[in-house]
Amino acid sequence: QVRLVESGGRLVQAGGSLRLSCAVSGLTMKNYRMGWFRQPPGKEREFVGGIDWSGSYKYYADSVKGRFTISRDNALNLVFLQMNSLKPSDTATYYCGALSGYGHIKTMSSYDYWGQGTQVTVSS
Repeated sequence: QVRLVESGGRLVQAGGSLRLSCAVSGLTMKNYRMGWFRQPPGKEREFVGGIDWSGSYKYYADSVKGRFTISRDNALNLVFLQMNSLKPSDTATYYCGALSGYGHIKTMSSYDYWGQGTQVTVSS
């Protein structure tokens, strides 16, 4: 059974930092590209960051570029999202996804598996 479990979300003040983790089980993570998406209140889920199989290539939404960093540890089956200089507009539920094929890493429908999400709230 494939499971993706996000953790690390909490309430933080603007300007602060958080590190989200995604623990992956039930699949061989090195065979999957991984991504983080978020869903702000009342809005659709949107791409945040993506990383290729080895971690050599990383992709970011313009809104988080320079502030967020995605990384992965295939040996530990973990994916991370380091978030710095947080803004109230970063408030959302953050989801981790796993993509097995060659679909577009920034597109939700490309992903095979999703976690349940972790809530990040940034206060002003």
